[in-house]
Amino acid sequence: MRFLVDAQLPHRFAAWLRAQGHDALHTLDLPDRNRTPDAVITALSDRESRIVVTKDADFVDSFILRHEPEKLLLISTGNITNSELEALLHANLATIVTAFAASDFIELNRAGVIVHS
Repeated sequence: MRFLVDAQLPHRFAAWLRAQGHDALHTLDLPDRNRTPDAVITALSDRESRIVVTKDADFVDSFILRHEPEKLLLISTGNITNSELEALLHANLATIVTAFAASDFIELNRAGVIVHS
């Protein structure tokens, strides 16, 4: 899968996804780095068929109102250490990948994966 990880999440999250065999960029990899506007993130993710990975509720609003970005993974864990986040992702990545075959909006919280219709 192809991912675009937003600024609120650590750069090492994108590296972790790459280590799992996925194509992943972080906003730090973009020319405007973590100052990249949401509209640019959305356009890039749609153009390159990337799933936006974010904690930002603005992307949820945009997805619900306009189905932009085309695919969204919302991390709704609240405050969590990077190690805890990586463990949660490791435990749920296969489920997330499978869920994107049936849905465009997936949420990961501390309890697991929520597939939104």
